[in-house]
Amino acid sequence: MHWGALCRPRSCRGLFLAILLASALWAPLARAQDVRSSPREPGPVFSESGPDAELYGAAAGYPLGTRGTATPLDKLVGVYSHFDEIYPSRPIARATAPWQFKRAPEPSIAYSFGTERLSIADYLKRNPVTGLLIARDDTILYEHYQYSRTDHDRFLSQSMAKTLVAMLVGIAVSEGRIKSIDDLVSTYVPGLAGTEYGNTSIRALLNMSSGVEFSEVYDGNDDIARLGRALFGGEAKDPAAVVAQFNTRTAPPGTRWHYASVETEILGLVLRAATGTPVADYLHDRIWDAIGTEADASWAIDGSGQEIAFCCFNATLRDYARLGRLLAHDGAWEGRQLIPRQWLLDATTVRPSDGHLAPRVATPYFGYGYQVWLLPGEQRRFALLGIRGQVILVDPASKLVMVHTAVRQKPSEPGALREPLALWSAVLQQLGQ
Repeated sequence: MHWGALCRPRSCRGLFLAILLASALWAPLARAQDVRSSPREPGPVFSESGPDAELYGAAAGYPLGTRGTATPLDKLVGVYSHFDEIYPSRPIARATAPWQFKRAPEPSIAYSFGTERLSIADYLKRNPVTGLLIARDDTILYEHYQYSRTDHDRFLSQSMAKTLVAMLVGIAVSEGRIKSIDDLVSTYVPGLAGTEYGNTSIRALLNMSSGVEFSEVYDGNDDIARLGRALFGGEAKDPAAVVAQFNTRTAPPGTRWHYASVETEILGLVLRAATGTPVADYLHDRIWDAIGTEADASWAIDGSGQEIAFCCFNATLRDYARLGRLLAHDGAWEGRQLIPRQWLLDATTVRPSDGHLAPRVATPYFGYGYQVWLLPGEQRRFALLGIRGQVILVDPASKLVMVHTAVRQKPSEPGALREPLALWSAVLQQLGQ
């Protein structure tokens, strides 16, 4: 019907103006309503800020620093996401056929901490997290970044790398390259013959139970500082000679748990000798390519070209989640067993004869397996941990994985893991059904 049939020319002018005005007022409201009724497409969320952002160098764009300025607070964000631009590292190529996660809308997660009831958004406001990702099996449920970090940044693992080394040892055993983890280290690393570590079994190193004295308190004067200076100094030193300096035994092997990064370093030497392959290349060929990683990774090397096995693997958050998913499936990936299942079970379970490794015995909370931290409780759950807040938590039963990268101000703080574990407990309760 034509508008002229409803009104006379002069009166129509007023009607047209009224319609136009109503349309102009209604359109933004309608668009706003559309936004409210249409949830954001699932995907990563990025923030340029974070707790104490100015202290962490926000005004300068979170600068990278150099080897001599890698630890000041205003350089941590840059260093912990670009470590392989400061220190020599061996590249690890992404998969030839990337595997993609599915996505689901973000869940609402609330957790209790002390007397407070907090949201996951509160968690990010309270903690210097660079990246936080929660996945259940093949689906990402939550993925947030802070301090201008993105899903393209490679985050420093610190000691989370230790668990990678243990998984590679398990593969080497299955291939017959390492005959038995009860073999002595000197069987594979002749340069340690005649030393206390050379006379220690691979099993004792996997369990951090060598009985050899090694201090790791992060005060700059301890044994881990001495080891780090020797390996990161850039000189082509024999790594076996470097670790041989720690040569005082204070307990019989396999009787007392004591955290010592040097023991993972020695496992790296065993791997290199047993496989005839650089550790990073062995990782690529046995795991990294097979789990469909989407980005290149890297592993820091010492002056001799040997991977610094106790730390300093670098990868994107989603590739860490792929690794977590592999571990949640006890070493299987899409029907293919990459790490022997029994090895994973052994690595994350305490034998009756190894009571010193049990949760709440080895430490006031965690137990220890093969270079992996064991959570207390009836369910088998475990964690990869690194200083300053690097965490991957794994629950094989529900296939939940939480990846957490951070830049805490101190390397190690009493109680620093209480809040991440409170969040993890809530994730299990609310999403693990």
